[in-house]
Amino acid sequence: MPQIDRHKNRTVYIEFVAAENFDNLRYGERLTIIFITSGSINVQLNGRPIKIVAPSILCLSMDDTIQVLEKYNVSSQSFCFHPDFLNTAHFSESQGYMSTKLKIQTGLSLFRRDDVHTGVHIVTEKAYTQLFEWFFVMGTEVYAQSDSLWVCRIKKYLIQILGLLEELNRHSEQSPVDLALDYIYTNYSDKISLEDLTKCSRVNRVSLNRMFQDLCGYTAMGYLLSYRLKVAEDLLTHTGMSLNEIARTTGFEYDTYFIKQFTAKRGMTPTEFRNTSREFAASI
Repeated sequence: MPQIDRHKNRTVYIEFVAAENFDNLRYGERLTIIFITSGSINVQLNGRPIKIVAPSILCLSMDDTIQVLEKYNVSSQSFCFHPDFLNTAHFSESQGYMSTKLKIQTGLSLFRRDDVHTGVHIVTEKAYTQLFEWFFVMGTEVYAQSDSLWVCRIKKYLIQILGLLEELNRHSEQSPVDLALDYIYTNYSDKISLEDLTKCSRVNRVSLNRMFQDLCGYTAMGYLLSYRLKVAEDLLTHTGMSLNEIARTTGFEYDTYFIKQFTAKRGMTPTEFRNTSREFAASI
C-alpha cells in the first residue's frame, strides 16, 4: 500500500515490510529490494531455479517472475518503490509527483537482467552492518514520518543502499558456479561432462558439486539435466518438433534416453506433457 504523507497531504508510492514472508508478492509496478538476513530460500526466478542464502539482497524489477519453492528459517525485510521515486522531482499538493528528466541512475543496473545477473547479490560481512542499519532507519522513517523531510531521508538511504550494492556487484568476480552456469546456458545442446564444468570453473568436482548444491539445490550435472528438461518443456508446448529433434536440441544423444529422463523427473512422458500443457494453454 502507498504511504500517505501526513505532513504534506500527498501519496508516496513506497512500502516497507519489516517481516517479508514471500507469501503475498506485491511487486507489480514496483522495484523491490529484499534483504535476506538469515536462513535460505529456494525460488524459481524468471524460470531459473536459485537458492538464496543469507546474507543476500534480491533486487526485483517489474518484469521479474518469482515462485517460492522452499523456505528454511528465512528472515527478511523488503522495500518497494515506484520508479518515479528515483526522479529528482518535487511534489505538488494538487498534482502529486512532478517528474523531471533528471532521473537518478544509481542502482538501476541492479534491476537489469541477462543470462548471468539474476538480481541476487551476496552481502559481504563488512557491508552487512551498514546495510542493516540503513534498512532499519529507512523502515523506521516509513512508519514514523518524523518530520516533513522524512521522504528525502528515505531517498537518501535508498540511494546509499543501491550505490553500495552496485559497487559490490561491480567489484565482485564471477564465482565458480557462475562460470559453470555460463557454460551450461551456452552449450547445453552439446555433450557436456563434469570435467568440462570443472575446467571452466577452475575447481575440482567435489568443490563444484558442493557449491552447486548450496546455491542451486542440485549437483552440477543435476542442474544441467534440470535445465535441459526445462528447455524441452517449452519446446514440447510451443513447437511441433518431434521427440527426436527435441532430444538432440537439448543435449540428449538419443530420444529414448530423453524420454526415460523426462518421465522419471516429470512423472509423465514427453507426449503426455505436450498434450496436457497445450490443453491448459488453450483453456486460459
